[in-house]
Amino acid sequence: MDLVYSGQHKAFRQEIRDFIAASLPDDLRQRLRAGGFASKADTELWQRRLNARGWGAPAWPKAFGGTGWDAAEQQIFADECACAPAPPPHIFNITMLGPVLIHFGSDAQRETFLPKLLNADIQVCQGFSEPNAGSDLASLKTRAERTADGYLVNGQKLWTSQAHYSDWIFCLVRTDPDAPKPQAGISLLIDLKSPGITVRPIVSIDGRHSLNEVFFDNVLVPDKVSRASPAPRIPDPQCPVPPEAAALPGARWRRNCAWWHSPFPAASPARSPDSAWPASPSAESA
Repeated sequence: MDLVYSGQHKAFRQEIRDFIAASLPDDLRQRLRAGGFASKADTELWQRRLNARGWGAPAWPKAFGGTGWDAAEQQIFADECACAPAPPPHIFNITMLGPVLIHFGSDAQRETFLPKLLNADIQVCQGFSEPNAGSDLASLKTRAERTADGYLVNGQKLWTSQAHYSDWIFCLVRTDPDAPKPQAGISLLIDLKSPGITVRPIVSIDGRHSLNEVFFDNVLVPDKVSRASPAPRIPDPQCPVPPEAAALPGARWRRNCAWWHSPFPAASPARSPDSAWPASPSAESA
């Protein structure tokens, strides 16, 4: 196996390096280098600059606005962002929610959300953990009852990063609280401006506010936007949810970067990690 980068890949690395040098604000670079964090405004600015260059989603297919890069190109991009340092593409928008919508979402959901996720016109957060369900997602208690208009959600999420300034939250919920664990559930995409949602800050020991509690009190999620993905089991082994540490900001740049070039969905004996993503109606028509 030849692990030496080709001349084309070396030229690509220089292109990435030159772009970051010219486009990354120096104050942001210095803050990150000193161990600080990107703000909401920083994230929006950098995601939009990446998107304008066509690099907003390194691992998405071109048909959906991604780069179409191969694994080596994705790794080079990740390495250069880590070395700069520069923020990665938005973890929740690009790494987590986008691939789920591409693979499981409806055409209407993809058309509505993917361009906004790419350009950080909306920012989303992840609603997985609960007071008694951290890594053990089979213990989730937040429930969604089917109604004539959609789903009625009640429950609580905990340690929710960026919920205080995000626009939407994607939640794992339980559709049958009496079913055996793990049970058939779903993932809902919920507008955080919906009536019945309360976001309560969790301030860490250093005084920083990045985590939150999120409460749902009879929150109606309309059918037209609600069901982001099926979850036959919780967690679904085919659903691209990275390790929890990969979503943490700050010093763990390489943990973050390493996730970007992971194949989607999970590799199986019938599929090479470097093969194309499964075809979807939108991809075929693009």
